[in-house]
Amino acid sequence: MAHSHHGDHHHDHGSTRAFAAAVLLNLAYTALEAGYGFFTNSLALLSDALHNLGDVLGLGLAWGAAALAKRAPTERHTYGWRRATLLSPLANALLLIGFSGALLWEAIRRFGDPPSIPAMPVIVVATIGIAVNLLAAWMLHGGHAHDLNRRGAFLHLLADAAVSLAAVLAGIGMLAFGWWWLDPLTGLLVGLVIAVGTWGLLRDSFDATMDAVPSGIDQSEVAAFLARQPGVAAVHHLHIWPLGAGQIALTAHLVRPDDGGHDRFIDDTAHALDHAFGIGHATLQIERGGGCGHDQHHAAPHHEH
Repeated sequence: MAHSHHGDHHHDHGSTRAFAAAVLLNLAYTALEAGYGFFTNSLALLSDALHNLGDVLGLGLAWGAAALAKRAPTERHTYGWRRATLLSPLANALLLIGFSGALLWEAIRRFGDPPSIPAMPVIVVATIGIAVNLLAAWMLHGGHAHDLNRRGAFLHLLADAAVSLAAVLAGIGMLAFGWWWLDPLTGLLVGLVIAVGTWGLLRDSFDATMDAVPSGIDQSEVAAFLARQPGVAAVHHLHIWPLGAGQIALTAHLVRPDDGGHDRFIDDTAHALDHAFGIGHATLQIERGGGCGHDQHHAAPHHEH
């Protein structure tokens, strides 16, 4: 068996600093919002402050995962701690689902007797919240499309900005028309938006922790690509899975009857996999005969529809 690892994608060294800044910024805003909530006896501000505290915890998870991912491999953890960047968005998604459920429950409860809320503090503090969350989201924007950990934190912050915007609109309606029912209605709508928006992250992060083929890769295309390589007669035992944010591993058995130039072939194929699919950690086993006899039922994965 031969191993070849290429294209070890460099972690963004500013990643942990961006998470740290986002956490501290949101923590400061949460303290401000909670203070105004107690001062004005506004349940809307206090509940949103509690929601933002949960967001700080979620960002803290993402920050910790980004820091863990930079730790060097050890004899026990031979891949390092990269998988932390896959577990963090799963926890983040579950946290978001939990908060959206609590928000929906509270909104439904308030419809029976909408409380009178001092509208101006809600408008002012929620406007600050929009600016804080958008600034923090901008800090984490770079590379979030290919990094589940950043994507989780990024979506978390956009959801918070949406909550704050809804609070501003509700505050304006209450101030101008005395429509106190806008408070629970806004909470209901925002809770639904957060729940729907989080579903994709929950699905993707769960798939990643279960070693599913990354969403941007078609396993059949990779198999066909390997089968087209010089001298390859068959491909089996092909597995593709994420190691961590932006890092993908592959193992495969390649039947190659020609017994010459295997080392160069493995090196060239690994480079080609990295270039064509972003698979930077390829482990390729060369076989001269018709393939090994063990676990043949795993050779061709079932396609899910």
